[in-house]
Amino acid sequence: MPSPTPFLSTELQYIQKIIADETWLEGERRGCPVPPEDAIVQENVCNVILRVGSQMRAAALAAIGSAECDSELAS
Repeated sequence: MPSPTPFLSTELQYIQKIIADETWLEGERRGCPVPPEDAIVQENVCNVILRVGSQMRAAALAAIGSAECDSELAS
């Protein structure tokens, strides 16, 4: 399997945080732990990503851009 691009790696970090947050929130709502694979958690994660997808992409691009600038300065 090919390694993910820096952009995809950065975006995946945001998605993993959203999954963790939505899993915790659903567990709090129900009063018991729920797995990330729960249908409600997955639906909520999709809704969040659809709502903030453009902001997430902009943040990932900014993070990659600043990392590239830092590496060029170090050279």
